[in-house]
Amino acid sequence: MGDPLHHSPGTLPRARGLLEGAHRAESGERSSSRTATRDPGASIESVNYDALPGGDLVRQGLADLGRRDETVAALLVSIGAPRLRRIGIPVPKRTFRDPEHRLYLFLAAEDSDSAHSRYNAWVGRLVSFENAAECVS
Repeated sequence: MGDPLHHSPGTLPRARGLLEGAHRAESGERSSSRTATRDPGASIESVNYDALPGGDLVRQGLADLGRRDETVAALLVSIGAPRLRRIGIPVPKRTFRDPEHRLYLFLAAEDSDSAHSRYNAWVGRLVSFENAAECVS
C-alpha cells in the first residue's frame, strides 16, 4: 500500500445520499455557545496544526484540497468543512461533493473487508482535530 493520504490517479464513482450525515452523527455536532457565537470571518490560521491531534491530516487535506487533489486527507477536510469553517479554519470554498461516500469507496477499493473500520478511524482523527481546535480557538 502506498501513502495512505493519497490515492492513485483516477476517478471514484459518485452516488448521492448513501452516507449523508454520517460525519455529523460521528462528530456529535451540537450547537454550543462557543461555536454559535464565533465570528464567521474569524480565522485561526496561526494555530500550530501539528500541535493538535490529527493536525497533520488537516494541514495536508487543506493543501490537497487547494490543489484539487482527491486524497483521503482532502476528502476528510471536505467532510469537516462546515465545522472547520465555523471554528475559523480557512477551508477553500470548493470542496468535493459526496465526500463521505467517495472516501468510503476509496477505502473499499483498497480493502473492502476493513473499509468500515478504517473509515471510522479516519473520521475519528478529523473529529479529534475539530474538538481540539475548538478548545484553542
